[in-house]
Formats: sequence, C-alpha cells, structure tokens
Amino acid sequence: MIDLRSDTVTRPSAAMLEAMHHAATGDDVYRDDPTVNALEVEAARLSGKAAALFFPTGTQANLVALLSHCQRGDEYIVGQQAHNYKYEAGGAAVLGSIQPQPVLAAADGTLPLDVVAAAIKPDDIHFARTRLLSLENTHHGKVLPLEYLQQAWQLTREKQLALHIDGARIFNAVVAQGVTLEEIARYCDTLTICLSKGLGTPVGSLLCGDREYIERARRWRKMVGGGMRQAGILAAAGLYALEHNVARLQEDHDNAAWLAEQLQDLGLEVTEQHTNMVFVRVPVQQITALSDWMSQRDVLFSVSAVTRLVTHLDVDRAALQTLVNHWRDFLHQ
Repeated sequence: MIDLRSDTVTRPSAAMLEAMHHAATGDDVYRDDPTVNALEVEAARLSGKAAALFFPTGTQANLVALLSHCQRGDEYIVGQQAHNYKYEAGGAAVLGSIQPQPVLAAADGTLPLDVVAAAIKPDDIHFARTRLLSLENTHHGKVLPLEYLQQAWQLTREKQLALHIDGARIFNAVVAQGVTLEEIARYCDTLTICLSKGLGTPVGSLLCGDREYIERARRWRKMVGGGMRQAGILAAAGLYALEHNVARLQEDHDNAAWLAEQLQDLGLEVTEQHTNMVFVRVPVQQITALSDWMSQRDVLFSVSAVTRLVTHLDVDRAALQTLVNHWRDFLHQ
C-alpha cells in the first residue's frame, strides 16, 4: 500500500518498537514515569523553553494550549484555514468558551500583521478580550520566515498578547530553514510539537512553555482526559523520533520536490509544493475515476479539485515512481 493521504499514517519502525518494548515506566499522573519525564526534558531543551508536557494527541495539546492561555470570554486570533480553528471540531469555543477571530492567511502562510493588529479588540465591555495570537508552522507545508516570526513576536509584546505556535510540523520548518528548534521557538510563548506525523511515532504531542504555564496546562490536561499512566512506552517512541527522525525529514522534502516535477512532466497542474506537501489540480470530471483507479492499485490519497499528496518516511522514491506510473496510465487509458 502506498499511502499519501497524510504523514499521520506513518508506522513505527522495528527500532522504534524495540525502544518502546524496553522503556522504563512509572505513573505519569504521579509524575514518576522516567521515560515521559526524559521526553519532556528533551523537548524543553530543544525548544529553549523551561518545561514541556506530553499529550496523547495533537488536538488535545492544541486545545489545552488555548485553554491555558485564555479564559471564558477571551479571544484568540487565528488563521481561517488553521488546524486549531478549522479542523479540531471547535473545541476551544465549545469546551473553553474561547472566541476565535479568524483572519485570512497570505499566500506564504503568514497572517498579515496589519490585519492582525486591526483585529485586536479594544478594551470595551462590548467585545471579547483579545488575549492570544495563534500561528501555524508549517502551514499547508509553508514555512513561516524567521523575520516574520520576529515581527509577530514584537507586535504581541506591544499589544500585550501571548503568541502560540501550532508546531505540528515544526521540525519540517527546522530542517527546511537549516536552523535549530530554539531559533524558531524564541519568537513564541508556547508551541506544540506533533510526534506522530513526519517524525513517525504511533501517537503523541508535546506542549512547551514556561513552568507556570505548563503547570496550568497540566491541570487542564487532567480535566480533558489526557492524564496517562504507564505512558513511557509511548514516550520512548518520541525520544527515538527526536534522535533519529528529524534530519531525515529532508528526504521527504526532496521526494516531494521530485514528485512535483514528475507530475508536471505528465502535464498536470501542480499548484504548489512546499516541504513534504504537493498540491495538484484535478479536473472535476476525473475526481471519482482517479480515486477508484488508484485505490484499485493500492495507492491512497484524498482526490479533490486540489489534491494534496504528503510524503513521509513510509514512502520512498520507488513508491513515488509507482504512483507516477499509475497516474500516467490513467491519463493514457
């Protein structure tokens, strides 16, 4: 099976499973699981933050991040297409009574700072209280420039807002820019890191910030059901991923660039390619037929008018060549 629906479909390698098998465990709610503690210390070190907290899912980590920044009746400014606004079932509004203020992203994935500034509400009883700017890095595969992050950081300092980065694929940004995680994270108060996308773990995300903030987040994590017990078997996968699977993300980026070129050579319209994502325009009349054609040949991706293909560690260049061959056959049938 060649699965390009997302980099969430990755499976743990034999070496990662071996690390999980031998993990020391305790009880994470009591804070005595040594492997979870080690993972949190390493995430804090890499990000340059004082502390980190391990979560079972990225959606829960994003939710707790917002709950820990905002109170009922507060507001966060966020991208119209951002994951923690559009794709997480409205959790902040439903569970936290936090109002989202979505704004349209620019073509490069940034939220224009003049638009952000204009969206900040005045201190008036008629309005929700603007408390937070939430950015996403990468956003649809696009890496936010460091200069932009610095400017966003300065704006939030001037406007007395917190700045959170949904960093589900932040290590793709690290690799693409040739920087350390700390060089990105210095321009935010908090960030999330997803371990179960390109880094290849079966589950797990991290939230990083200062100690007081992480203590608030720990209470919220318990409240929303994220307190785990012998979670070291999962944290061991995260430690393995941080040691072995970060630099190799460059392979995914290279494979995505190669795939974009091959599809263009077939005459397809590749609308964008950033880091490990390729976006291809598919004529409406071909959508159902292409989906059926590929699934019959054990190739999975979500076909739509603009189709996203995501490269990851379980799809090598040979598999991508197979995909290209099948697409060529489809066009020539």
